[in-house]
Amino acid sequence: MNSIDIGIDLGTATVLVYNGAHGIVLREPSVVAINTRTGDVLSVGDEAHDMLGKTPAKITAIRPLEDGVISDYKMTEAMIKYFMKKACPNNMMKPRVALCVPSLITGVEAQAAVDAAVQAGARSVYLIEEPVAAAIGAGIDISRPNGNLILDIGGGTSDIAVLSLNGIVCKTSIKLAGDKFNAAIIKYMRSRYNVLLGERMAERVKIAIASVDRDAEDASYEVKGRHLATGLPTKVLLTRKELYPVMVELVDEIRAAVHSVVERTPPELVGDIFTNGMVMTGGGAMLHGMDVYMSRELKMPVRLAENPVECVAVGTGLSFQYIDQLVDGFVASSTHRH
Repeated sequence: MNSIDIGIDLGTATVLVYNGAHGIVLREPSVVAINTRTGDVLSVGDEAHDMLGKTPAKITAIRPLEDGVISDYKMTEAMIKYFMKKACPNNMMKPRVALCVPSLITGVEAQAAVDAAVQAGARSVYLIEEPVAAAIGAGIDISRPNGNLILDIGGGTSDIAVLSLNGIVCKTSIKLAGDKFNAAIIKYMRSRYNVLLGERMAERVKIAIASVDRDAEDASYEVKGRHLATGLPTKVLLTRKELYPVMVELVDEIRAAVHSVVERTPPELVGDIFTNGMVMTGGGAMLHGMDVYMSRELKMPVRLAENPVECVAVGTGLSFQYIDQLVDGFVASSTHRH
């Protein structure tokens, strides 16, 4: 059987796998459940995610990726192996794998990602930077001499880049994204109401009512958590307007990072950007009012990609078509040791 190419968007919160023949074949949380006494991996993905915050003492559910990079090498390897096997169960030959990584990844972090994929059974490994994959996945023609500004807000990192002529002109990456939004909601509930929320409840609050559009219609959500004074379950009715300043404070940091990239961009390309606008991808970009806020603050058109969550995974999978065209250092063909 022929070898296949798979693209893996190795996200802090979610892993998506793109199979060259079938498109997106897998989307599961990047969580691993292990037995702390034996070190055995018990479950990965959806099953492990269901265990978050609900495990007995001897079982722990962990996220092996932090801020877009590997924090637990052994668990990441087990997770990649599991997802690769699930994505192409009947393939006899080892697949070529493209891994998506944050823009400012270090050499050591890049090597860890390559090693994990090779140990998991990849024949060869390519690394592609997140904004590049996002642009390809969003259907942007990056080969033309035309400036395109991409903002990819994932779970662990927000990556910003200006692309032109198959290369990155300017870029930056900040460790502030969807997970930090959740953490801010948890912190606010603790300080304002003395109520402790779980990660999953914070995520639900974010999706339901969090917004950075100051003119958005107010909405409310019943938040369930544990009261820290009594130790008993409690409910709080939280409103969108109440959360607005909490969210804006974080989103403004992302806006400042985009601003810094535009400041370093050559004037000719800035002209293109103000015509083409900025394209946003990633789950974090779906925060209510994000496009409105960015457009108002940056004074340029801003649009959300058609399928923001899958853009990076699709672009990673399609990157094999660009391997010979992309500028050096853009997609790093397996120059790493393995």
